Amino acid sequence: MFCINCEKGDVQMLEDTTEQKYADTRLRDVEAALQAATEWAQVTLNSIGDAVVTTDLECRVTYLNRVAETLTGWSSIDALGKPLAQVFTLIDSQTLQAATNPAQRAMEENRTVGLAMDCVLIRQDGSQLEIEDSAAPIHDRDGCIKGAVIVFHDACHSPTHSSKLAYQAQHDALTDLPNRVLLSERLSRAIGLAKRHQHQVALLYLDLDAFKAVNDSLGHAVGDFLLQSVAGRLSECIRDTDTICRQGGDEFVVLLSEIENPQDAVRIAEKILGSLAEPYRICNHELRITTSIGISLYPDHGTDDHTLLNNADTAMYHAKKSGPNHYQLFEAEMHALKMQHSHLKSQLQPALKADALFLDFQPRIDIATGYPVSAEALVRWRNPTLGLIQPSVFLPVAEACGLIVPIGHWVLSEACRRLQKWRAEGVEIVPIAVNMSAIELCDKTLPARIADILTKTGLEAHFLELEVTESCLMQLYTDTSISTLVELSRMGVRIAIDDFGAGSVSLKHLKCFPINMLNIAPCFVHDMLDDRENVSFIKALINFGQDLSLRVIAKGVETQAQFDHLKLQGCDGAQGFLFSKSLSAKDFRGLLDPDWPRL
Repeated sequence: MFCINCEKGDVQMLEDTTEQKYADTRLRDVEAALQAATEWAQVTLNSIGDAVVTTDLECRVTYLNRVAETLTGWSSIDALGKPLAQVFTLIDSQTLQAATNPAQRAMEENRTVGLAMDCVLIRQDGSQLEIEDSAAPIHDRDGCIKGAVIVFHDACHSPTHSSKLAYQAQHDALTDLPNRVLLSERLSRAIGLAKRHQHQVALLYLDLDAFKAVNDSLGHAVGDFLLQSVAGRLSECIRDTDTICRQGGDEFVVLLSEIENPQDAVRIAEKILGSLAEPYRICNHELRITTSIGISLYPDHGTDDHTLLNNADTAMYHAKKSGPNHYQLFEAEMHALKMQHSHLKSQLQPALKADALFLDFQPRIDIATGYPVSAEALVRWRNPTLGLIQPSVFLPVAEACGLIVPIGHWVLSEACRRLQKWRAEGVEIVPIAVNMSAIELCDKTLPARIADILTKTGLEAHFLELEVTESCLMQLYTDTSISTLVELSRMGVRIAIDDFGAGSVSLKHLKCFPINMLNIAPCFVHDMLDDRENVSFIKALINFGQDLSLRVIAKGVETQAQFDHLKLQGCDGAQGFLFSKSLSAKDFRGLLDPDWPRL
């Protein structure tokens, strides 16, 4: 029953109460709708496959969905309010340095940004996870930035990552060249096309000469840079349709997928040799390398990838025996040489331990007096099955299998021991020259090892001469190698350039080394009387050395006419069959007798 006489204020109060109830109902409806929307958003975000992390303006975590919890290792309760860098820690997988904060970057630039390449997430337990995706700013209704959202996923499950893995499986990580797997595929395809269209395929097997010396003297970082530079130069020497493969270490293979004749392969080999021989400037070092190349052809030298590769490798070994910077086409008889290589390799280590190596000595005479003034030590190997083996045969094998340094150490020790033994017997000894490879001279411990040998034998340093070829000297043009030779020179050891004139050493490089002697290459001595140009060249070599106050020795002297001409030109010394072949230690000791006749 209504009161018709109600006061006006009572009516107003009733209206206010009704409006409040209506507002409360609307608020509850809005809250319920908001709660439903929030739950729906959370259900949605928890249902997607990507991880979602949101932050406020100060880059504090405001939300993680379930995938984000799983990938980061953080629960939402523990993560909320914490700095993003603590929950979402990113590093660069290459440098291991902290990566740029993607949320901060998205807010600063007010745009969607991608995560840096090769980003790795450090999870709460310290494990690492490679991730990828993006971050974006969060705006309110007025367009003001209120925070950021990061959306990411495990990169290992992405198509991009799968493609990356497939690429890595077929390419060399250092040079980015195709590896053996991809080479095999492309070679098989090239052989199939060649068979169908009646053309030829060529394989060039490359090995960098004395690359180990670079690694040992300058470190693997410089060696890696050199390999990358080599890969770049090789790429400039071939067609887009050809393939360069890094076979491993310092070995490369070039596949010429279509050639008309063997000369096409030879032309590319010559181009590669010239390109790779140009100096490299790496980490303030000027490096020079030479290369050996073996060539095999389809169908002449094999009809499958395995045979072609093996035959190119065999030809490469044959090219290496010819000296640095040579190429060689495969020939069937080379198989015997490769078998011999394998046989010698298996027997070298036992031979070194069993004292099967010995030294011969070839005297050098003073041209003015005719007396022996020094000798060259020549290492020999008496093999129980193959008999006497010359150094030109087994030393390349020793270098290839890593035995050249211990063999070189044995030669140094034996030469010094022999000299001191002869002196103890009352013989007036002369200096002995020992040939050194680039690998030995790049060994930083060489001065200390030689000092130890001299101390143990009691021999003075000036009785020891170290010979390094001119081509080897160019490979040694590094700070480390120069300092090694300088240290040896300060000890009193004498340094000689062997086979002088046959290489390309410049005066600029020559003056950096502490050289005492020049040994003129035998090839120039043999030909010096053939024409006037050769005569002039020998004279120029002698004058060049003597103008630098170096002692000049002519090697390979075989005739009296050669000797007479060298004497006329004022050459200091000579070595060759005219005076003596290489002698056993016993016979050479006899030559040191003061009654040995003059020439």
